[in-house]
Amino acid sequence: MEQPFAVIDPRFKSFVLPNAPLLRIGEGFGWTEGPVWFGDQQCLLFSDVPNDRVMRWTPSGGVSLFRQPCGFENGHTRDREGRLISCSHHDRCIRRTELDGSLTILADHYRGKRLNSPNDVAVMADGSVWFSDPPYGIQTDYEGGKQEPEVPPRLYRLDPSGDLDIAADDFDGPNGLCFSPDESRLYVTETGKQFDSDPVQHIRVFDVGADGKRLLNGRVFHTIHPGNADGIRCDSDGNLWSGAADGVHCLDPDGTLLGKILVPSLVSNLEFGGRNKSQLFLCAGQTLYTIAVNRRGARRP
Repeated sequence: MEQPFAVIDPRFKSFVLPNAPLLRIGEGFGWTEGPVWFGDQQCLLFSDVPNDRVMRWTPSGGVSLFRQPCGFENGHTRDREGRLISCSHHDRCIRRTELDGSLTILADHYRGKRLNSPNDVAVMADGSVWFSDPPYGIQTDYEGGKQEPEVPPRLYRLDPSGDLDIAADDFDGPNGLCFSPDESRLYVTETGKQFDSDPVQHIRVFDVGADGKRLLNGRVFHTIHPGNADGIRCDSDGNLWSGAADGVHCLDPDGTLLGKILVPSLVSNLEFGGRNKSQLFLCAGQTLYTIAVNRRGARRP
């Protein structure tokens, strides 16, 4: 069996399994994004953004429809109560799916002006919701519909009290984000201005202040090649896994490229799930893949 791995650093050999194949578990989508694992329900939710729907995958039932229309939702996560938190491009908001299925808008304006098109989201242990807000979803009719932006691209922090604050405003296009396992760091992908000939594209990292509210010492962490970083996840050892044009790249906490999982098409986003969160789910354009690895995801719950 041909192994879908590229070992750059010898340490990566223990991260992957020679007998674990790359499996195609869903196809025929427009553009897949925003995977989130529900361990208590043994299912993966993910967005098919251009088709304005959220899909569900289960080991026993395969792919089925979860929600349509969905306001062209992109990124998803869960809060510490297990509720689904979603980023809506068309409705320009962050919202929560309650346990009874109803929807609650958490944020859609900043100081009286509408958000752009929230893209990705993460929740800290203190209950604060952090999300990126580039204009991508309102720049075309493909992923939400053309609308006029009212605020610059930013990264926001929504306090449990409901107060919305700017966490960082020095991005051209903030995109995927995730915290390190101890929440001392926040990683954010910069994917630049959508139609620029040479957009700024790299992964940045910030130190999280002791109060859990401020970002400090922002710096470039790593530049993905080929392609660029979009969705990112940390494993429980603090390694960062990123989508790339040739699959998934695994990075040491110091930014060193350790190895790759090679995928036939560009990977936009990824999620740890399955038994013990040691299965990677990969959103790769029109296809959903999975592969077992020898590392466990850090995201909670």
